[in-house]
Amino acid sequence: MAKPQTVRLSPAPVVAACANLGGKHESHGPLHAFFDRLEPDAYFGKKTYEQAEAAMQAAVLAAALEKAALGPEDLDCVFGGDLLNQCIGTTFALRNVPVPLYGLYSACATMGEALSLAALMISAGFLDRAAALTSSHFCCAERQYRMPLPYGSQRHPTAQWTATAAGCALLAREGTGPRITHVTRGRVVDKGVADPNNMGAAMAPAALDTLRAFFRDTAYTPADFDRIITGDLGKLGSRILLELAGREGLDFAGRHSDCGLLLYDLERQDMHCGGSGAGCSAAVFCGYIVSMLQKRRWNRVLFAPTGALLSPTSTLQEESIPGICHVLCISNERE
Repeated sequence: MAKPQTVRLSPAPVVAACANLGGKHESHGPLHAFFDRLEPDAYFGKKTYEQAEAAMQAAVLAAALEKAALGPEDLDCVFGGDLLNQCIGTTFALRNVPVPLYGLYSACATMGEALSLAALMISAGFLDRAAALTSSHFCCAERQYRMPLPYGSQRHPTAQWTATAAGCALLAREGTGPRITHVTRGRVVDKGVADPNNMGAAMAPAALDTLRAFFRDTAYTPADFDRIITGDLGKLGSRILLELAGREGLDFAGRHSDCGLLLYDLERQDMHCGGSGAGCSAAVFCGYIVSMLQKRRWNRVLFAPTGALLSPTSTLQEESIPGICHVLCISNERE
C-alpha cells in the first residue's frame, strides 16, 4: 500500500490576505478585474526585465501586508521563488526586507510548494504568520529558456505563454478567511516527454499522480469540490489530464479548470495552448480563486499547481521533462 502523501492540517491556517499584479497581456484577459495592479510597462520602471521581476515581487508583498495592516516585522518567514537562475527575482526582492526567506523552485508549481510549506509550518506551531510569494516574467523566461526576443522565433502550436505576473498570499494561524485544510506533497513524475514546447503533456501525469494521492488518502471525491484547479497544463495538458483521470475512475469533468486557461482568452489573444509560468497560478490563486471563496461562491476548492522541471541545459542535452504537482485543499469550513 502506498504511503500517504496527504496531511490534514489542524489547526488549518487561514489565507489572511492576498495581492497580485499582472502586465499588459494580463490586463486584456478575462481575469483582469481580479488583479490589484496591472502594469503596461514591462520594465516596471527598472532598467532590465530581471529587475522588473524583483520589483513585481516586492510590490505584491508590500500590497498584501498593507491589506492585512501588517509590516514585514510581523512575518516569521517568506517562502518564495521564481523561474530565474538562482531565484534572483525573489532574493533581490527580499534583500532589503528583514524577514527570513526560504528560496524555492518547483517551476510553475512553485506557488503550490510555497503555500504547502507555509501552511505545514504554521499548522505545526513553528510559525504564526508567513508569506507565499512567486512570480514570472515573459521576457525573462524567453531569454532564459528559449530565444532572445529580438530573434523573433516562431512559437510552436503547443507552446504556452509565460505570464508576466506575481502573487503573494499571507497565511496566519488565526483569523478569518478561507483555510488550507489539507496538503498533498507531490512526487517527481517523468513519462518521457522531451519537447520543451509541450510542457502541458509533460506535467499532466504529475497532476494526476498527486490528485490521485489526495483522493486515495482522504474520504473526498471530486464531487465534493466546487472546482479542481490545476496549474498551467493549458489546453492540451488539461485534455490529457481529464482522459487519464477518467481511466482511473476520477471524473473531473464540469469541475476542472486550469490557471493557464483562465488567465487569457486563448483565441482573441493568440496564446496557443494557454498561460504558464510561476506567476500564472500565483496570480490566479491570489486574485480569482481566493475572491470566489471569500464571496462564498465556492465553498471548497482543490488547487493543484503543476511544474515542468526542465532547464536550458537539460533541453540542450535532450533530456526528458520531469513534472511535479502539489495539491492544497482550501475551504471556508474548518473541515
